[in-house]
Amino acid sequence: MANVTVLGAGAWGTAFGQVLADAGNNVTMWAIEPEIVEGIRDHHHNGVRLPSVETLPSNMTATGDRAEAVANADIVIVAIAAQFARVALTEFKGLIPETALVASLMKGIERTTGKRMDEVVMETLDLPAERFAAISGPNLSKQIADREPAATVVGCANIDNARTIATACTTDYFRAFVTRDVIGLEMCGSLKNVVALAVGMARGAGYGENTAAMIETRGLAELTALGEAAGADPKTFAGLAGVGDLIATCGSPLSRNYTFGSNLGKGLSVEEATKVSNGVAEGVPTTDAVVALGKQYGVPTPLATAMSHVLDDGISCAQMLSELFGEGITEE
Repeated sequence: MANVTVLGAGAWGTAFGQVLADAGNNVTMWAIEPEIVEGIRDHHHNGVRLPSVETLPSNMTATGDRAEAVANADIVIVAIAAQFARVALTEFKGLIPETALVASLMKGIERTTGKRMDEVVMETLDLPAERFAAISGPNLSKQIADREPAATVVGCANIDNARTIATACTTDYFRAFVTRDVIGLEMCGSLKNVVALAVGMARGAGYGENTAAMIETRGLAELTALGEAAGADPKTFAGLAGVGDLIATCGSPLSRNYTFGSNLGKGLSVEEATKVSNGVAEGVPTTDAVVALGKQYGVPTPLATAMSHVLDDGISCAQMLSELFGEGITEE
């Protein structure tokens, strides 16, 4: 049993907090919203972000005080929207115990710097690589909150620390595997959101399984090549964090990125789709960052580039697919 603090009480942060509590840990949720803190602390319910769970475990509590939240933490889980991570984590620098492990649930590329979340977290908290872990897999929050069987991958340069975190989040319905490939997990979790936007858009526009499968497989090839160029193990992209997460995110209306893309495919503008979205679709700010990474590493990114034209220039789904096809005959 460990003392685990989760920074951020959104749907995924709260669902993962429940997993940690079910695994027997003492869990403290930190949230900036007083109503969420009060709901979890006093009523064991997050009616704002995860209303589907009527009663959270009794060994979960919450606070809005940063120092109190992390004071006794053995493990700190970061579940903040990726684009706000650096600003939010700056307030925790110097507060987190020097012996605590820090793990990220975030999936995204920082738009202003093009950096992965592992880079953002370690830079902001001045954290050595052996104390940082990435957690990524096919993890739709509502289904995990419903305690449906699921799995994830915990990556850390120190495999023993990865096992420590994996043990802390393993239950009879949730299984954690371990790897040293932090870069691979980060790239999988970030880049698949762009693919989900494209699949959602195609579905919203009325296209079927063939089109979706084509986008997913070409997208997987694109993100694998980009990940390998960044130093990731290409085998990671064939596992839970790669193919697994891609299947879940591209095939479910529970996925924010899929839903956002679907709304675009139905004819909504980016502004209109943003207004009706429930939560942050990380693939939107990540798309241009992926294009920039492709240029940095010399890797073609036709899917991300086409989606950037959708988001920035408002091209249609048919035009997006035409760009994805490209010209001429090439090897797969």
